[in-house]
Amino acid sequence: MKIFYSLSEVNKDINTILTLGTFDGIHLGHQKIIEQVIKNAIEKKSRSFLITFDPHPRIVLSKDKIKLLTSFKEKIEIIKSLGVENLLVIRFTDTFSQLSSEDFVEKYIVGSIGVKEIIIGHDHHFGKGRGGDQQTLSEMGKEFNFNVSIVEPVNQNGIIVSSTKIRNYLAKGDVKVANSLLNRLYSFSGVVIYGDQRGRLLGFPTANIELDDKDKLLPFLGIYAVEFLIDNKKYFGVMSIGKRPTFYDEGKITTEVHILDFNADIYNKYVTVNIVERIRGEEKFNSAEELIKQMHKDCENGRKILTNLIN
Repeated sequence: MKIFYSLSEVNKDINTILTLGTFDGIHLGHQKIIEQVIKNAIEKKSRSFLITFDPHPRIVLSKDKIKLLTSFKEKIEIIKSLGVENLLVIRFTDTFSQLSSEDFVEKYIVGSIGVKEIIIGHDHHFGKGRGGDQQTLSEMGKEFNFNVSIVEPVNQNGIIVSSTKIRNYLAKGDVKVANSLLNRLYSFSGVVIYGDQRGRLLGFPTANIELDDKDKLLPFLGIYAVEFLIDNKKYFGVMSIGKRPTFYDEGKITTEVHILDFNADIYNKYVTVNIVERIRGEEKFNSAEELIKQMHKDCENGRKILTNLIN
């Protein structure tokens, strides 16, 4: 996949099938759009092209900072895996946000990239104040001789797939539903850092992970069964996202994984965690002994969940 960060890098070619959007999460709905772009490009002997933005527009424009389903690095990797040939990443700024939808289409798409067909989702909006929509594109298509196709929403088990709904499910800790809407396991990456070594003292050493993107959304506090990827190898584990209330009255949120059947020094290693299922919520115990007893149960339950995943 060719990745462009400036219009000057792009060769104009009218034989282009294109889509555009933020694509946070690259969920089933996004995948359907991208699959249509690739399919049409093959059928019409054209190039497939995707335009996206970095950072997420709401991070720049909103007072309530949004948490992301995919970091920029994750988004690029997933788009590449889906088979897109060309990707333009537009730096989203306050100045860029003032560009009208009509000016954006004329300058960026028609004037610089070239286009035969634009494919978008049913509720897509773009340009200043999100003023552009499918009607805007249809009218401009008549003027500049390109087609516009609309992809209908994906219904997954009675749920209309959207990034907002996935965030809401993760905020409740319902990772299984979120995973079904993403069509993959929700994940995050980061570096293993030194913690307070308390897990080791309890007999459950953990890898404390510092996320590589401060805007990445984590599921609600609790204990989760996870896959743990390091050095291109996969292990299984039990993860805690929480404030460790048994030991701290008001601790900061930490993310730590007890890797099952594993004993190695992995400090400063870059790792990825795929979240499979929530085991339970965060609890405060009366003693370290009570916590240790529960941790044994958590590992047992985690193994059952992960064994079912394998089978």
